[in-house]
Amino acid sequence: MAIAFFDLDRTLLSENSGALWFRSEWRQGHISHGQALQAFGWLTLYHFGFARLEDSLLKSVAALAGREEGDVVARTGRFYAEQVRRLFRPGARTAIERHREAGDALVLLTTSSNYLSEPVQQELGLDAVLCNRFEVGPDGRYTGRPLGPLCYGAGKLTLGRAWAEARGIALSACSFYTDSASDLPMLEAVGRPVVVHPDPRLKRIAQQRGWEIADWGTPARA
Repeated sequence: MAIAFFDLDRTLLSENSGALWFRSEWRQGHISHGQALQAFGWLTLYHFGFARLEDSLLKSVAALAGREEGDVVARTGRFYAEQVRRLFRPGARTAIERHREAGDALVLLTTSSNYLSEPVQQELGLDAVLCNRFEVGPDGRYTGRPLGPLCYGAGKLTLGRAWAEARGIALSACSFYTDSASDLPMLEAVGRPVVVHPDPRLKRIAQQRGWEIADWGTPARA
């Protein structure tokens, strides 16, 4: 068996769900205008391959402290149904089915939260989700701390390698699909790195190294 790892934003999806989420949260009054602007600034730098989001992610998790998990679960469920579900790239489903037919394990490896990642897993019939998770206290409220290592950058490699090793699979036998230069640690570790609609920095690196560059198209819109 081999494993096919898939990034979510701008890879399986045609847009960045984080940007859509912050816009939705701002419109509903859950975050301030300043917080929204700061988030969009980081996401812009991230898209061009130059931002390190660890500090921003930790601040976002810390800002959840005291909030009820159930409220976030409900809001994220509506957000997925209304704004995310329609964004899957046509080629993403084709690639997933090809790996499924080959008998490969299918794993979502994303910086997104488990609240958004788990509906994606169900939608696409994936075997597992490796993502960011948040500590919740016995009162059902967030503590403001992440649960486990951040699933970003080198953290993706840590989580992906641990999942593969637990099943006796070498990363050299695996594929990884992503659009972002922040995923270079994982791309360099797998046997088949594939960049999908890459950001400018990753596109240059992929061309220099001879990595496969894929176009999975964009979803049709009503």
